[in-house]
Amino acid sequence: MAERQRPGEVRDAIVAYFEEINADASAAEVCAGVSAKLGRAVPASSVRSYLGLNTPDMFERVGRGRYALANQSARAPKTDTAESAPVAFEFGQASLYQADALDWLRAREPRSIHGVVTDPPYGLVEYTNAQQAKLRAGKGGVWRVPPSFDGHKRAPLPRFTTLSSAELDSLERFFREFGEALLPALVPGAHVVVAANPLVSHLVSYALGRAGLERRGEIVRLVQTMRGGDRPKNAHELYPDVSVMPRSMWEPWLLFRKPVEGTVAQNLAEWGTGGLRRVSDDLPFGDVIRSAPTNRRERTIAAHPSLKPQAFLRQVVRGVLPMEKGVVLDPFAGSGSTLAAAEAVGYQSIGVERDPAYIEVAKSSIKALSELKVQYPTV
Repeated sequence: MAERQRPGEVRDAIVAYFEEINADASAAEVCAGVSAKLGRAVPASSVRSYLGLNTPDMFERVGRGRYALANQSARAPKTDTAESAPVAFEFGQASLYQADALDWLRAREPRSIHGVVTDPPYGLVEYTNAQQAKLRAGKGGVWRVPPSFDGHKRAPLPRFTTLSSAELDSLERFFREFGEALLPALVPGAHVVVAANPLVSHLVSYALGRAGLERRGEIVRLVQTMRGGDRPKNAHELYPDVSVMPRSMWEPWLLFRKPVEGTVAQNLAEWGTGGLRRVSDDLPFGDVIRSAPTNRRERTIAAHPSLKPQAFLRQVVRGVLPMEKGVVLDPFAGSGSTLAAAEAVGYQSIGVERDPAYIEVAKSSIKALSELKVQYPTV
């Protein structure tokens, strides 16, 4: 027999979630947090009902789609709405805003973005305030801190294998909302490149497709990391010939496009988009790019757990503007590596980041990363 829901337990779990993070959160984040606390999937409608209807004196709306405990917002760190968010930093042709990505996109002028390259929080949970605090304190949490290898300290990795069914549902909803907010801001034919993970890429791809974007394939980043390949925990001697998961040898970057108007040639003439910039006269843009883990030099410049190398990012960013004109957006800018790549190849770029700590990192890292000389491995 199914366990009966205790009256008020969803409400109490919402309160406990807000008290834990001591910050505002989106309805999707609250739903994931509450489901994790209760150990089962909680309908988003129930959470939204408590946030917006049933208990107006307990929770308050502090921005577009964001909520907090009543009277908590005065002490909780806020994310500026797009209308009030000033440019936090500018360098060359790069502009960085401190704002919530979805808020910023919904307020963005329609048909003003020509390409997107982003490495989003595709586990959602790992970038909550509570998990970021654990990461920065070296306490792990969702972030697994791998051991040193060959004298090198490896970057933390999010544990996507621990995501519950409710958190996976929230992941899909988040990317559906992201796609729906992004689509109007894109010019016709704009390409969108989204970093993913083999464990969750199918959900991300499905959600973005449902939002109205065309799937145009997948860019394979050939890179060997420390993820996977381990023998069974506490039984490695008993099963020496077994790997629990494949050793990671690649990383999927999902490729989408806003539908073109007319033919690709007509769209290129009108908007400068619809295709991908060729590598050279003889070599088209390919869907396999040889890469390597981000080196120590770049990680020292830009302290971010998911930092991608400039040698890879510059190739992808260069490819999304076929006519070498327009604006490249990274709505989850982190420490600004995408903006640095755009600056290095001569493109105008915009980044949006809500975490003030990463904003401060980006203020110095965008310039430093963009000025690095890098080598481009070839397949």
